[in-house]
Amino acid sequence: MADKKLSVKLVRSAVASVKKDQTQTCRAMGLRKIGDVACLPDNPSVRGMIFKVKHLVEVEEN
Repeated sequence: MADKKLSVKLVRSAVASVKKDQTQTCRAMGLRKIGDVACLPDNPSVRGMIFKVKHLVEVEEN
């Protein structure tokens, strides 16, 4: 079985008008500025992080 990857792109600011833990979640995923893209493994912990900030990111399966 091949390891799946997720491309996560930050499309809204993680600084203005969001909770501090959501900002820290974006930083933990490697997303700092709008337009940043991170390629992350598809596992339950990453899916949970994406769910927490789903209003700030776009996700694409690779």
